[in-house]
Amino acid sequence: MISGSLYALSAGFLGAAASLSAKLSLGSDYMRDMCESRLSGWTDTHGGTSVCDWLHIPLRLLCAGLLFTCNAVMWTFFSKALRHCSSSARATVTTTASNFISSAVLGRLIFGETHAVLWWVGISLTLCGLLVLHGSTSQTLPQEEDKKDT
Repeated sequence: MISGSLYALSAGFLGAAASLSAKLSLGSDYMRDMCESRLSGWTDTHGGTSVCDWLHIPLRLLCAGLLFTCNAVMWTFFSKALRHCSSSARATVTTTASNFISSAVLGRLIFGETHAVLWWVGISLTLCGLLVLHGSTSQTLPQEEDKKDT
C-alpha cells in the first residue's frame, strides 16, 4: 500500500512538471524573458542581437520534449498506483492532491504566482478527504466458509 501511494505522489508531481513544461514551451515569451533576465548584458557581435533571440528556440523544444516524457512517465506511475492501491479513489485523490500542491510550489518558484484564499480552502478540503481515504480501513466481504457440494 505504501508503494501505491508513492507511485501516486510521483504521478502527481510529474503531471505538474508536464504542465510547467507545456507552459514554458508553448507560452508566448516565458523562455525569452527568463533568458534575458538571467543573461542580461550578453550580446552577439553580429548586429547587436541578443543571445536570447535564438537560444529560446532550442530551450522551448527541450521543454516540449520534457512535456511528452513527463506525461509518459506520469501515466506509467499512475497505472502502477492504480494497481498497488487498495482502491482507485485512493490513487486518484492522492495523485490529484500531489498535482495541486506541486503545481502551486512550481508556479511560485518559477513564475512567482500566488493563490487566493479560496484556492487554499479547496486544497485543504482535498487533503482532508485524502486523509479520510488513507485512514479508513478497507472492508472486505466475509467469504462463505461452508460451501455445500451438490
